[in-house]
Amino acid sequence: MSVVYAKGFSTAGVRGGISSVEGKKDVAVVVNNGPIFVAAGVFTTNRFAAAPVKYSRQIIADGGARAMVINSGGANACTGVAGFEQVKATAQFAGEKLGIQPDKILVASTGLIGELLPLDAVFAGVESAAKQLNNDEVSGKNAAEAIMTTDTKPKMVTLNVPSGYRVGGMVKGSGMIAPQLATMISVITTDAVVDQETAQEALQKATAKSFDCIDVDGCMSTNDTVVLLASGASGVEARKDEFEELIAKACSQLARQIIGDGEGSSHDIRIKVSGAQSYEGALACARAVASSNLLKCAIYGNDPNWGRVVSSLGTVPESVAQFDPDNVVVDINGVRVCEGGKPGQSRSLVSMTEREVFIDINLCTDSHEEAVVWTDDLTLDYVHINADYES
Repeated sequence: MSVVYAKGFSTAGVRGGISSVEGKKDVAVVVNNGPIFVAAGVFTTNRFAAAPVKYSRQIIADGGARAMVINSGGANACTGVAGFEQVKATAQFAGEKLGIQPDKILVASTGLIGELLPLDAVFAGVESAAKQLNNDEVSGKNAAEAIMTTDTKPKMVTLNVPSGYRVGGMVKGSGMIAPQLATMISVITTDAVVDQETAQEALQKATAKSFDCIDVDGCMSTNDTVVLLASGASGVEARKDEFEELIAKACSQLARQIIGDGEGSSHDIRIKVSGAQSYEGALACARAVASSNLLKCAIYGNDPNWGRVVSSLGTVPESVAQFDPDNVVVDINGVRVCEGGKPGQSRSLVSMTEREVFIDINLCTDSHEEAVVWTDDLTLDYVHINADYES
C-alpha cells in the first residue's frame, strides 16, 4: 500500500502528459490529513541542486508540510529563475486544488536535466490527482508508478510495530545512483506521534546507513529528495529508539530495492569491509570498491576478479583508513581469493550463478569497525539505456 499504509494519508498517481512514454503515469500527489503535520527531509548535496530541491529544502526548514507533488518526465534542474518560478506555480496550483496553503506543499521532480517542465501538463496531473485521492492499495501503487523513470517496477515498503503505529513508503531510483544520498526520490509516511526534531534526526540517521550506502553507477543527481511525513493518526507516541529503528529499516529496504532494479543490472553486489579502525574508514573503503567500473564489468562477466577489489581499496588514503595491504583478506561468495594481500584459493572455485554477489574484505587491523555498501554490475543494457536516454 506504499505511502497510504500509515493512517492519515491519501494519494494518487495519474498521467498529466509530461512523460514522452505513452500512457505512463507521471504525477503523484501525497496528502497528510493529520491531525499533526510533521515533515522532515534530506536532500542532494550536489551544487547544481534542482529548483524543486531548493524550494522544498526551504519549506522543511520553515516548518511542517501537509502535501507533496512529485512529477516524473522532467527534472526541472539547471533551469534558472524560470524553473524556480515553475515550482512556486506548481505549489500555488496544488494548494488551490487541495485547499492547502502553498507554503505547506513540497515539490519534487525527476527526469531529464536542463529543460523546463510543460507546466500545463503538470497542472493537468495535479488537478486529476486531487480528484482521485484515496488511501487504498491501488492508489498507493499508482503513486509509486507515477514517480518512476527508468525503473522497471514500483518500489514500496510497509512496516509496523506492536505498539500500534505504521510506516509506509515509496522510492524511485534505478540509474544515476551515487553514495551521496543516491539519485532517488522517496516519500516515507508514518502515523506515529512524533515531533519535527525527532523525525529529522531519525531520517538523517536512516539515510546515512541506507541511501548513502548504495552505488549503481557513481553518478550523483541534482534532484535527490527523501521526505518523511508524520500524521499522528495512530495516536501512539513513538519511542525514540524504536522509531529510529523502524525508519532505518524502511530506508534500508527501499535502498535495497533500488539496487535490485539497477539499470540493466544482472548482479547485486554487497561489499562489506570489516576490521577497520573507524566506521568512516570502513565506509570509504567500501565506497572505493563499489565505485570501480572495472570491478562492475568483471562481475557482469561472472569473473570474481579480486585484483579489481584490492586495487580500488588501495586508492583510499592512509589518513582515512589505516591498514597494512599485506594483512588484507578478500572473500568472494565465501571463497578466500586473497589471503594477506596475495593469492588465496583459486577464483575458479567461486560460483557466480546467483544474482547476489558477496564481497567480504577484512582489513585485519586491531579494531572491528565495519560498513556495508551495495552496488550493481555494469552491463551492455546499462549502456544502451543511457545512450538512448534523451532520444
